[in-house]
Amino acid sequence: MKLLAFDTSTETLSIAVDAGTGAPALTRAAPGGAQASATLVPMIRELMARAGLALAGLDAIAFGRGPGSFTGLRTAAAVAQGLGFGAGVPVLAIDTLLAVAEEAHGQHGATRVVALLDARMDEVYAAAYERLDGHWHARQAPVLLRPEAVVVPPGWALAGNGLEVYATRLPAGGERIAALPTAQALLRLAPQALADGGAHPAAQALPLYIRDKVAQTTEERAADRARKELLRGATAPGSP
Repeated sequence: MKLLAFDTSTETLSIAVDAGTGAPALTRAAPGGAQASATLVPMIRELMARAGLALAGLDAIAFGRGPGSFTGLRTAAAVAQGLGFGAGVPVLAIDTLLAVAEEAHGQHGATRVVALLDARMDEVYAAAYERLDGHWHARQAPVLLRPEAVVVPPGWALAGNGLEVYATRLPAGGERIAALPTAQALLRLAPQALADGGAHPAAQALPLYIRDKVAQTTEERAADRARKELLRGATAPGSP
């Protein structure tokens, strides 16, 4: 199959093109965040040209729909919509946490994964996936949690960039895998998504938001600062 995939849900932008020839996919990674909106389309054009493909020749466009950075998700959805609509190509909106699980499987062969992405504001996006007979099954849909509230069943791995940020606050035990939702992982997930009826018209390329609120009020910020000061005072040397 001829596929284009991209993810901008984290601080790393990832793009991959599979020309359907059996050769390795062409890939590109770059800084994401606010820069993704300016660099994503030119990088896609560059990879498509290197692959000798036109957008209209693709079987589908896969993108990481979230959860993740709000700006990144809006960028990915808008680009998927625009390219898909202009070329008459269906889109595959794939969960970013599932892509984290797939990347953990690709790197370390993990088949039971609690995927975590940093949600900022002292929280993580979390979901649990189990791989059976070559297919992933969601055991916990994506949720927003405090790191301390994450549950890791015995024998399951933890994967994602939430591990680095909240390493000391996550449950002990289980293999820990540094993994991001890469475009290569999206390419590997695309066949199952297509088989499951996940191909949709470009207009349905929508982001998945787990958190509705992205900013604190002035009062909430002041209360948060006061809480942190209190915690620092309680842990300072000589504190009772």
